[in-house]
Amino acid sequence: MQDIKELSLKALEKKILFWGYPQYYTQSIFDWIYQKQVYDFSRMSNLPAPLRKILAEHFSALSLRLVKQQESSDGTRKLLFELEDKGLVEAVSIPMGSYRTGCISSQVGCKFGCSFCASAVKGFKRNLTAVEILDQVLYLKQVSLYPALSDRPVRASAQRLQLTHIVFMGTGEPLDNYDNVLSAIRLLNSPDAFNIGARRITISTCGIIPGIKKLAQEDLQIELSISLHSPDDKIRSKLMPVNNKYPLSGLIESCRGYINKTNRQITFEYILIKGINADLADAQSLVRLLKDLRLAKVNLIPANPVAELKILPPQKGQINAFKALLVKSGLPVTLRKERGQDIDASCGQLRLKYGKN
Repeated sequence: MQDIKELSLKALEKKILFWGYPQYYTQSIFDWIYQKQVYDFSRMSNLPAPLRKILAEHFSALSLRLVKQQESSDGTRKLLFELEDKGLVEAVSIPMGSYRTGCISSQVGCKFGCSFCASAVKGFKRNLTAVEILDQVLYLKQVSLYPALSDRPVRASAQRLQLTHIVFMGTGEPLDNYDNVLSAIRLLNSPDAFNIGARRITISTCGIIPGIKKLAQEDLQIELSISLHSPDDKIRSKLMPVNNKYPLSGLIESCRGYINKTNRQITFEYILIKGINADLADAQSLVRLLKDLRLAKVNLIPANPVAELKILPPQKGQINAFKALLVKSGLPVTLRKERGQDIDASCGQLRLKYGKN
């Protein structure tokens, strides 16, 4: 059975007209699914009963099954989903002041084996379809409107916040699943569907140079984030084996080309890992790498502890000193707040803990 979210508004209009109904019912169907989070066609009360029956016979509307959810004391909520083939993926809803950001997955597992990430521990299974990507967002939209999921105390301000931002920073490499990710983004951005502004959608990549070059030609106003994590090829290759294929020199040049083509800022994600990449010498090398790159920003991320990978964050004093050196050099810098450490919030941790797939 086809998932109705595979259809654009115009494609669904053709079917509605073919079945003998006015095309304006199409927008009603989209509103029920994307705005009201109603996936049972029989509950779409402003549609004629015969049309509801036809829709139920031809389409499904939600392909994921929620199998586990965890909630942090800071309001972060992590959801584990089972796919139709029993694979598992994760998504996270993160309170960010007056709104929530949804962190979603693009693949089941990951090919790239970054040493600080739990996503690839059980290997790569397959790409997610555009529909499976969008279903994560539909669930997160529901979660963002609910009060606390458990009896644990959660900040009142984090309980009912609208989901307004999406980041492809969950399990998998988005640019390795390019076509499905871009199809999902177009529906996320569509006024007829999710209506999430392009500048509120971020793709985070480990540095797939051909994907970065291709994305530069898309004429999209989305945000691009690069997982950098070391300014040294030798260390970065140990942390991120993808660097052996796409080393820093080529990566930085592709980023320069992206900036020149799109005039969009690139954020360089830098996970600070104790004893690996968090010394002041690393900060100085990072400045040298990025100082001539127009429209570059650094986002420092204290590592979430991952017991299976023996990953620990540096002490706060070391983190602050690292940041201070970058600021003094003139690089725009943000420091991400630690989120969800009490619920295994790092990518792949919940899947690793509860599933075989």
